[in-house]
Amino acid sequence: MSADLGALKAVLFDFDGTLGDSYAAITASVNHVRAAHGLPPLDEAEVRRHVGRGPAYLLEHTVPGADLNVDWPRYRAHHPSVLESGTRLLPGAAEAVAALAARGLTVGVCSNKPLAFTRRLLDYLGLAGQVGLVLGPEDVARPKPAPDMLLAALERLGLQPEQVLYVGDMTVDIETARSAGVAVWVVPTGSDTREALAAARPDRLLNSLAELGAQLGG
Repeated sequence: MSADLGALKAVLFDFDGTLGDSYAAITASVNHVRAAHGLPPLDEAEVRRHVGRGPAYLLEHTVPGADLNVDWPRYRAHHPSVLESGTRLLPGAAEAVAALAARGLTVGVCSNKPLAFTRRLLDYLGLAGQVGLVLGPEDVARPKPAPDMLLAALERLGLQPEQVLYVGDMTVDIETARSAGVAVWVVPTGSDTREALAAARPDRLLNSLAELGAQLGG
């Protein structure tokens, strides 16, 4: 499958590792939870490997013995204190979003990150005014890699799969897009390596979002 750029009406993005680098913030909150268990802190590179598959996966793989009923609320209560200071836009993200919006395409975000955190960061990073749709795991029955979030986006936008491109940074994003029948481009700026992304056979493997802006913003 490949995106028919002439038919394209919307570009949907993942957030962590695609539009933004929130790994410092996520690591800080993971280590806050670990400290409550008497565990030493993990470094950012270790935590990064487990980001993008939802909160249960994150805590189960970074906090041995995690009790999600206790530890997820603990994480959520701590995270606002580091959310903004620990997040930055990835190179090319602002320019790509601006180019797509200027072309008249709908820009959206479909992320396993909790919806409230995504919305707050889009506002903080200056993207909220250009993003017309934001969906999170609270909006669907199943998070990525299930196709539910992309299918919900198609329904809300009134679009067909061939009119939408999904952009992510993980094999999870490729699997999600394939299941939804949507074309998928990826950037190697998140949790998965370039080699893993290439092996999962996305429609395009870009170096950064600067390439996406150049290809779709004209």
